[in-house]
Amino acid sequence: MPSATPNPPKKRGLDMASSFRSASPIAQGILASDLAECSDDEAVEDASDSNGSEPESETESGPVLYTQPTGMAFGYRRPSLVIDPVNEPVLTRVEKRQSRDAERSLLRDNHIIPPKHTSEPPPGILSRLYKAMFSTRVRKLPEDEEVSRVAVQPSETSPLLTNTADPANLHHDHLNEQWDAAVASGMIETTWQREAKTIATYSRSLILTFLLQYSINITSIFAVGRIGKIELGAVSLATMTANICCYAPMQGLATSLDTLCAQAYGSGHKHLVGLQLQRMVYFLWSLVIPVGVLFFFAEDILLHIVPDPRSAQLAGLYLRVIIAGVPGFVAFESGKRFVLSQGLFIATTYVLLIAAPLNIFMNWLLVWHFELGFVGAPISVAITQTLMPLLLLSYVLFVDGSQCWGGFTRRALNNWGPMVWLALPGMVMVMAEWLAFEILTLATSQFGTSYLAAQSILITLTSTTFNIPFPVSIAASTRVANLIGARLVNAAKTSAKVVSNPEY
Repeated sequence: MPSATPNPPKKRGLDMASSFRSASPIAQGILASDLAECSDDEAVEDASDSNGSEPESETESGPVLYTQPTGMAFGYRRPSLVIDPVNEPVLTRVEKRQSRDAERSLLRDNHIIPPKHTSEPPPGILSRLYKAMFSTRVRKLPEDEEVSRVAVQPSETSPLLTNTADPANLHHDHLNEQWDAAVASGMIETTWQREAKTIATYSRSLILTFLLQYSINITSIFAVGRIGKIELGAVSLATMTANICCYAPMQGLATSLDTLCAQAYGSGHKHLVGLQLQRMVYFLWSLVIPVGVLFFFAEDILLHIVPDPRSAQLAGLYLRVIIAGVPGFVAFESGKRFVLSQGLFIATTYVLLIAAPLNIFMNWLLVWHFELGFVGAPISVAITQTLMPLLLLSYVLFVDGSQCWGGFTRRALNNWGPMVWLALPGMVMVMAEWLAFEILTLATSQFGTSYLAAQSILITLTSTTFNIPFPVSIAASTRVANLIGARLVNAAKTSAKVVSNPEY
């Protein structure tokens, strides 16, 4: 920082606000410091993707319609948005093929390249009705303009013979020329049927993941809700305390990895992704100690806040038990960013597909079958939180993601200051969002046990329904961003109208 700064406090505030962006100087400084400590043999420059595909040739431009919804972090209580990576996304071979198929499909539906099936039997009444409702093709033009509306000027590298009868066999360069010419001519349009189908495809996996993640939280409420209204209110009170004092700060601090891991991965030094992960995990584990002390004495604190002593006693018991699951929660929150930075978005879904049903089973087993009662719910939560990072570790070891792990290193114990400064805006953002909801639980507890139990039911229902439209909005924003990035502004407007106006 220059020494002749006219207003240092304001400058620092601006730096803090901008540090959450992927282009933040703090994040770049952390990465530069880590790179300076790396030896030449540790620097792994890998231009190929994680599936071993060959990099794009220098003369071939990459696809532009990326189909992967990115920028998501699945929180313990609520999902949150994260920033975009600083570099261009590193696409796998499958993602490249999906992107090119999307481009080819748009060219085909706009009658710029021949259709996939040249000869079709005359459709019947039902077929015509189905196509009118669900066909993604734009309005058909006159015969003389239907095929090859965009003329592509041959170049020195253009192939002399191309199989235009089968667009799937078009060379990437020729497809890029067709695409660029069509975009420049403004001839690519989309339909509401295509956008509705695309957004539905994007959002279905996100909805599933969100509901599975949230089920870990609400299972305890359902499990103890039938015991009594005092137990139901105590679970809500304990969850509120855990969210504000632990889960929200921890998740907010971990959001800095969305920047650091993305920059490390984009730099080509993939082992630095594992270094950022270790550094954050060690830092958050150090915070588990004061959190554990706070949870251990939470009953005494809640007795001075909540008028019902029994609710405070049960909430304190809940918090003492879940102390055992906090280190696992921290490791999972950090591990999610480790795999997300590599584009392994399905890894979290696989983990939740195992952990969420298992959590439901353990709640039934401990609360009702073994008749442990109220204490069985926090035991199930602690076990699930410990199991989830182990499942994620298994995915990295045996499926994909281990290429970014460079082993344990003492460098993870250094350079914490810039990382913490980068993480503070994320913590403030997440805590502010959660406080707006959780403060209602604390206020309701002042009216009595019955009101607290009713509040617990209402917040559970509203939060569950929130996890359905929110993933759809994320999928829609991803689609609109893809279309704008591909310079298809009118298509982006159509996609936005489909989501905002279902009657479009």
